Amino acid sequence: MPRKQKRVLLALGWYDYRLHKGIEKYAQEHGWHLYADYTREKVIPWGWQGDGILAWLGAGDDLAEFVSAAKLPTVDFSYRRQHLKFPRVLEDHAHAAKLAADHFLTRGFTNFCFYSDANNWSYEERGHGFIKALGESGHNCAWLRWLESPSYATGKQEWQRKRKWLATQMKQAAKPLAVFAANDQQALDVLESCESIGIKIPEEVAVVGTESYLLSPDTMHTPLSSVDTNLEVLGYRGAELLDHLMAGEKAPAEPVRVPAAGVIVRKSSDILTIKHQGVARSLRFIWEHGHEPICIKDLVGVSAMSRRGMHKAFMEHLGRTPGQELQRVRIEHAKKLLSRTSQKVESIAHDSGYQSINSFCVAFKRATGMSAKQFRDRMSRQSAN
Repeated sequence: MPRKQKRVLLALGWYDYRLHKGIEKYAQEHGWHLYADYTREKVIPWGWQGDGILAWLGAGDDLAEFVSAAKLPTVDFSYRRQHLKFPRVLEDHAHAAKLAADHFLTRGFTNFCFYSDANNWSYEERGHGFIKALGESGHNCAWLRWLESPSYATGKQEWQRKRKWLATQMKQAAKPLAVFAANDQQALDVLESCESIGIKIPEEVAVVGTESYLLSPDTMHTPLSSVDTNLEVLGYRGAELLDHLMAGEKAPAEPVRVPAAGVIVRKSSDILTIKHQGVARSLRFIWEHGHEPICIKDLVGVSAMSRRGMHKAFMEHLGRTPGQELQRVRIEHAKKLLSRTSQKVESIAHDSGYQSINSFCVAFKRATGMSAKQFRDRMSRQSAN
């Protein structure tokens, strides 16, 4: 007899096509039938019978009530209703925040700010993650909360009052300033508030958003940088976990966290605040060609400095040597290839700028504390648990 087709309901109170795409990919691979009426129409399918539910219970008590009452295997993509003891697959907001912090730090920023305009568990995790990552590098970070502002208002006046308040905060802040916003819309609020009073982006204020959901960002007057939070993988892993639950397997004790994919760099943050021209030229060269077999001799030529002078300048302006920055860029490139592709380690070593597998393995182990294979296995477990 043919195997029974599993019927899965999408009860997504918050929607993103990338999440849906990841779920759809898993469903196609495993022959599921997806019921997406609620996701399209926001009409709760009372009385629906099936095998499992993929939910985003961020808003709507009636939806949460329906999902709880169904008593079916369920995976929740949100952490808003923590009292509901569903297994969860969540974005790793702390990892996304660290990527934003590293992006700003490598560009030489020393003034930082996180901005959020609402009470939201994901915003809180991003903000605390950003502050923690900067603190580990010896930097402080302000947190601008619109809800705590004396200018706070709701209704018809909210948009104008918020923009005016943001413009004042940006004007008063020490510059150059690096701003990480809780999501892309809030990053856009910062960007446009700055531009409305003549603050230059990114020369005076650099801005990075989160979630990468703005439509046609490259056509904007100032294209906005954003952290890609890996929503397609989130959807796929959520569906995978639900499949395990429907098969009778035990739920994980803690939420599964999906690491962010990386920072999509656009004009709003694509700047070096380091004034030393030799260091700036060398950094740009490393970022653009680090995956190639370049060496310190190449950097000496680009910087138009002596090896000793370049080393001293890097330490003064960046806190690390040219060789350390080159290794950092190469290792980060290798991490992406290890986590996103099935390439052999030998191929990844070559594509990351290393001339031998041995030199890559030594450098990777020194930087991460594990072998390339161990790193790949760990990333696979994190995504699959």
